[in-house]
Amino acid sequence: MRGYLGIDVGSVSTNLVVVDEEFQVIESLYLRTQGKPIEAIQKGLRELAKRLGDTEIMGVGTTGSGRQLAGVMVDADVVKNEITAHAVAASIAVPDVKTVLEIGGQDSKIIILREGVVVDFAMNTVCAAGTGSFLDQQAARLDVPIEDFGELALEATNPVRIAGRCTVFAESDMIHKQQMGHQVPDIVAGLCEAMVRNYLNNVGKGKEILAPVVFQGGVAANVGIKAAFSQALGVDVIVPPYFGVMGSIGAAVLAKEEVEHTGKKTSFAGFEISDATYEATSFECEDCPNRCEIVNIIKDGTVVARWGSRCGKHSTAQSHAS
Repeated sequence: MRGYLGIDVGSVSTNLVVVDEEFQVIESLYLRTQGKPIEAIQKGLRELAKRLGDTEIMGVGTTGSGRQLAGVMVDADVVKNEITAHAVAASIAVPDVKTVLEIGGQDSKIIILREGVVVDFAMNTVCAAGTGSFLDQQAARLDVPIEDFGELALEATNPVRIAGRCTVFAESDMIHKQQMGHQVPDIVAGLCEAMVRNYLNNVGKGKEILAPVVFQGGVAANVGIKAAFSQALGVDVIVPPYFGVMGSIGAAVLAKEEVEHTGKKTSFAGFEISDATYEATSFECEDCPNRCEIVNIIKDGTVVARWGSRCGKHSTAQSHAS
């Protein structure tokens, strides 16, 4: 079998997916990055190698905040930003999608497409009040398994209004509502509505949100948030089957398109790199007032890539690693 590998490295999770020629998912992995992206990538590759058997990797793409690092490690055919990767994956799942809502562990995005082309987008990487990590914290504080958090919201009979503009206000408001005697399902439903309100007022502000609307990212597992989005937008919000690994699906699809467009054989370094020794170091370039932080990626004692310089002086390993 022929497959295409996509790797999405984020601050919370590292996702690996292999799709076939028809973009059907053959294997998918969701791993916690735990602040160690190199180890997460290698662990994922090691696990995939066991599962795939004789599947031949014909192309590899990377995305996410750690896409450059992953791209260097696997010698990717294509390295793309998250907006492009998520839009491509949503278009595969729902071909006429017009709006993509994406909420991950640490950031949120909205992508506006018209006739399959991205025409507008926004990202929120600063406010934590609308992200999966905040939901995790509140679920733990209420002693509710995160897997049950959304279902609990659907049991609400009288959702309370929670201040959702800031994690501090939201948490203190939730505690206040608990002390007033409100039921936990009503508080959880209020939190879901607050998160959606916060998302639409900040990330989605000024955007023309049209159906079909696709909701993806790890938070899409929460049926309470999905219901709150559907109610707020007045449309049925679609959650695709592989909602949690859509970035890596998009990267895999883009890798297939790249190798087919160029006609080149994939540059994939192979699953054996999971046994190589990688190290990341950095230094401050003092050659100009920018004083850029330059990142070195070292494989088995040799610098294989550098990036971080605004002027491009340290943008390749070849020019400075020797």
